Amino acid sequence: MVERSEAEPKPGEATASPTAGLPASALVRGIRWDGSGPSLSFTTDDGDGSLPLSAGHWLRFSVAPGARRCLGYSAVSGPDDVAHHPCPTSSDAERGYQCGPCFGRDDFRFMHDFHRSGIAPPGLKLYLAQEHWLYVATFADGTTKVGTASARSRFSRLAEQGAVVAAYVAHAADGRVVRLLEDLATQSVGLTQFVRSAAKHRALLAPRPGAELAALNAAHAAAVRSFLATVELEGFDVVDDPWQRPALAEAVCGPGERHDYPQALDSGSHGLQLSSLLGPYALVRLDGSELDFLVDLSALKGRVATAGGFTTEVPSVQESLF
Repeated sequence: MVERSEAEPKPGEATASPTAGLPASALVRGIRWDGSGPSLSFTTDDGDGSLPLSAGHWLRFSVAPGARRCLGYSAVSGPDDVAHHPCPTSSDAERGYQCGPCFGRDDFRFMHDFHRSGIAPPGLKLYLAQEHWLYVATFADGTTKVGTASARSRFSRLAEQGAVVAAYVAHAADGRVVRLLEDLATQSVGLTQFVRSAAKHRALLAPRPGAELAALNAAHAAAVRSFLATVELEGFDVVDDPWQRPALAEAVCGPGERHDYPQALDSGSHGLQLSSLLGPYALVRLDGSELDFLVDLSALKGRVATAGGFTTEVPSVQESLF
């Protein structure tokens, strides 16, 4: 599904060679980040795989129309032992990205209420017993949220969230304590715990200046730290630790004209040359065009992608607007 730039075909025409790196047919699980950068995560009949993503590469694929597919479930055995299991019946997704039976098997379903209920499978309790971090993240339009990250996802959580600026404000002994702090920060400081993907995408079409976002984040983070200093709860320390945004995200966060990608990713043929990536939000070029487009690759999650010599056909009416 990824290839180096070659001779460019006309828009809508197939390229001479298919994209390398992705099986002929794969169920997309989403964009994942780790210390080495982003990758496209997928599942095939042979198991799970991932495709590293970097600037200058092409993603060429087609997507069959239809319902989103179930992505299976996770079994947790410890802090660093999380196993993904594909949906045994290859069912359509019913709630989010899972069918009903897979949702019922998923250990992570207990995570969001564990700090109140204390109920979780043994492996998830071990996962939540590791150190956690409380962060304040600001997105491209200035919207700011409070959230949590485990020790194993301290960097990747914010990268996958699509934060433009972020800072860690507390270090907690475990997941129960950090979730209590998150709820307290929301109640007392007023920061939300959720920002919709569509809102993050729209904001990146015209991001606010970086200095403004940095100042907003600093002010909100300082307010949370000041509040946390008054909280009488054992098991955490207030910290002041800025998050370092990945270099691949610089262009998509910065100024410059860009247009919303003209096609939905739930069907059809697509050819995208990556230039910058933040979370699942990619700044791309299309065959035969010098324009920058913004596309939300999270729309591929739960879709079956077929790799090949595909391109994006921009409607002629839309071309005239650019």
